[in-house]
Amino acid sequence: MNGSLFLPSEAYALERDAADGLAHFRSEFYLPQKGIYLDGNSLGVMSVRAEQAVADVMDDWKRHGIDGWTEGERPWFYQAERLAEWMAPLVGAAADEVIVSGSTTVNLHQLAATFYQPVGKRTKILADELTFPSDLYALQSQLRLRGYDPDEHLVLVKSRDGRFLDEADIISSMTEEIALIVLPTVLYRSGQLLDIPLLTAEAHKRGIPIGFDGCHSVGVIPHRFQEWDVDFAYWCSYKYLNGGPGSVAALYVNRRHLGRMPGLAGWFGSDKEKQFDLGPVFTPASTAGAYQIGTPHILSMAPLLGALPMFAEAGIEAIREKSLQLTAYLMALLEAELAGYGFVIGNPREDERRGGHVSLEHPEAARICKALKANGVIPDFRAPHVIRLAPVPLYTSFHDVWSAVRRLKQIMEERSYEQFENRRGVIA
Repeated sequence: MNGSLFLPSEAYALERDAADGLAHFRSEFYLPQKGIYLDGNSLGVMSVRAEQAVADVMDDWKRHGIDGWTEGERPWFYQAERLAEWMAPLVGAAADEVIVSGSTTVNLHQLAATFYQPVGKRTKILADELTFPSDLYALQSQLRLRGYDPDEHLVLVKSRDGRFLDEADIISSMTEEIALIVLPTVLYRSGQLLDIPLLTAEAHKRGIPIGFDGCHSVGVIPHRFQEWDVDFAYWCSYKYLNGGPGSVAALYVNRRHLGRMPGLAGWFGSDKEKQFDLGPVFTPASTAGAYQIGTPHILSMAPLLGALPMFAEAGIEAIREKSLQLTAYLMALLEAELAGYGFVIGNPREDERRGGHVSLEHPEAARICKALKANGVIPDFRAPHVIRLAPVPLYTSFHDVWSAVRRLKQIMEERSYEQFENRRGVIA
């Protein structure tokens, strides 16, 4: 949708909803009765199917006990692989290149331990200064474990403006000293979508393996990791995938690397035919399942059994199209209704550069977020001055977007945000 061709009326929003091919999914989610949930890029809301899936897995445990590992409709022994079959199309991979396992940071540790192989003068890891800090903590840890000083061996690409990264700057940092590159698909603050195929091709020209953190893109943006020859990727499932708080993450390893010994071996990465031989020597699976470490968190996986099939039904391309329409509409309304109130849209405008959320900057962002919550709009705050607004396609309507902007305008007109402190809470 071209943002210049919208009408700032409620009737227009309702008209868009009436024509929305994904609108019927909204009824499958538990949404605030009088609220507007725009924080799905931090934690997606619960679906009816996810709730039922948890109940079903609990029932399996109750009825089967230990035999739940191999009996029932959803044997736990194969649950990670079953979920990988649903997950793989979202990232453009084959099912055996994906495994649902661990957490985002644990999976990064696994992949860095596997793909970071310093040799000669190639000892450094390339990342960026705008990435989510947990990724940096993990990479610093991996360097220390190899005996390297992170201050010298973790190279961070600088941002020119504090919002975005320039691919040219990333490419120019791919020197002969770089042994591994780890970047986000989408920057968590500004929502910038990086040019993944370009960066992958440039890394490979220089003989450098490259991987991506897909936490802020998987489930809202289609990827083609296999086609682009990305070496590895990892992502969470509690944001756009609606897997619930702390739900199990996932990783991808390109087929040409399958069979490679994992950097961190654990018994659930074993060849399943040999796992219960319990031999003293690790025999890895021939699939991405080799990169599992411990026993799967069956109860934390359960919501995904209900949530992921909806993505197959909706289609990730249709999800992306609606996401772009919603964010374009949101930006257009913000500019039309809130001019003069000091807001700056801090995310890319171009469809091909924009992730799934709008990054709204304001000096009073923390207290404005609190006022929004008090008025039934759930946003997300990121220091020092960013209000993230994520209209998630499966459950956010155009009318939600229209109503949220109306409430924000009223807050600014009445200056009701001034009753709150301009600092974040313990959890932002």
